[in-house]
Amino acid sequence: MENLMEGERIKYGEESGQAFIGLVSAQKRILYGIAYSYFRSEADSLEMLQEATYRAWMKRKSLKDPERFAPWITRILINCCKDELKRRKRLASVKPVHNGSDGVMEMTSDRKLDMEQALDSVKMKYRQVLVLKYYRDMTLTEIAEVLGKPEGTVKTWLNKGLKQLRDKMKGGLTNGR
Repeated sequence: MENLMEGERIKYGEESGQAFIGLVSAQKRILYGIAYSYFRSEADSLEMLQEATYRAWMKRKSLKDPERFAPWITRILINCCKDELKRRKRLASVKPVHNGSDGVMEMTSDRKLDMEQALDSVKMKYRQVLVLKYYRDMTLTEIAEVLGKPEGTVKTWLNKGLKQLRDKMKGGLTNGR
């Protein structure tokens, strides 16, 4: 009920700044996790979170149902991540990409590292379904709503993504994607 009241304040402009910040703050851990699954970099993930928050603020009046704030901002974040990856791909074809290694090493288990590398090799549309399902614990219906796709398509993408992930984990990781 409280989220609905905050959502109504956003919709009608009453204390819109504070209510909006409150709603984004409630989602920030989940949103950061999604962004991190795309970039594997804290700085890039935070930048995408900031960009998504900015875009959501600018389009806040387009939110028709305040109870759907979480899927709405999640979709905005995913679109920001996809836009950035496309931009980087265009830049990579023009000039060599810097490795981005700043000398800081993070302690991770080999199994987690293997899983992250395997997930990176899965097609983007399948990867986003896997991330939303297993990292965000969303239902297939919620994922379909966030991605704006039919539930059957999401199920297919989940199965194909899991198959690609299994194949990568079984056959060992290869550098080719």
